Amino acid sequence: MPGEIFVITAPSGTGKTTLLKSLMAADPRLRFSISYTTRSPRPGEVDGRDYFFVSPAEFRRLADTGALAEWVEQFGYGYGTSRQWVQERVDSGADLVFDLDSRGGRALKQEFPQAILIFILPPSLEELERRLHGRGRLDPEELARRLANGRAELQEVSWYDYLVVNDDLPTALADLQAIVRAARCRTAQLWPQLARRFLLENP
Repeated sequence: MPGEIFVITAPSGTGKTTLLKSLMAADPRLRFSISYTTRSPRPGEVDGRDYFFVSPAEFRRLADTGALAEWVEQFGYGYGTSRQWVQERVDSGADLVFDLDSRGGRALKQEFPQAILIFILPPSLEELERRLHGRGRLDPEELARRLANGRAELQEVSWYDYLVVNDDLPTALADLQAIVRAARCRTAQLWPQLARRFLLENP
C-alpha cells in the first residue's frame, strides 16, 4: 500500500513545532521528510538524517534539472525536496510529513496531487501576536516581519484540505491525528489491498 503525504503549514508562533513533535511521537508510521540544504550542518545534525547537505552549485544543478519538487531560498540558504526521494518513500509505504510554507505546499501538491494539506491556525491574530511577544527574544523588526508573514500565509488558507485551530494543544493534536487516520481509510488507499478478500476471482 502506498504511503501518504501530509503537508503542514502554519504562521510562526502558532505552535506547529510542538504539535508535530507530539504527532510524530505518537505515530511510528509517520516520518519527517528530509530536504536538501546548502547551509552547513549544526552540532548534532547528520547528513541523510536531518538534511542532505549539498553545495550551492549542486543545489542549483538539482533545481535547474527539475530534480526538486519544491525549493526556496531563505536567509541566504537553499532548501528543497527531492522528487525521486519522495516517490521512493511513498512507493515503499512510508507516510511522510512535510513542514512547508504555503508556496512549498502548493508546489508539492502540483507534483503529488494525493498530498493532504493541513493549515494550523492560531485562535486569532491577537493571540498570535501575544504568543510571539511571549517568546521574549524577538526584536520589534523581527516581530513585525513574522506577523506580516503570518497574515500573508492566512491568505492561502482556502486551498488547504483541512484546518486545525491550535487553541488547546490536546484538542489540536487529536484533530491532526483524526486527519491522519481518515486519510489512511480512504477507499483509494484501502480497496486495492482489500478487494481480493471480497470479490470472487471468477464471478
